[in-house]
Amino acid sequence: MKKTDMAKAGFVIAAGASFLFSVSLWFSGSRQEGVFVGLWVPSILSFGTLILGRRAHE
Repeated sequence: MKKTDMAKAGFVIAAGASFLFSVSLWFSGSRQEGVFVGLWVPSILSFGTLILGRRAHE
């Protein structure tokens, strides 16, 4: 497995874990915290795109 494939998988796993944590917070009654953690998902994926996109252009 290539390094870039491993990095992609890592970012997707981190975003998925953040999503699951957000949902668990939401349904446990901590709705504001759930929304806050849910905002991490697009941030993680955007950061991954930024990092991996930079490597593709080099």
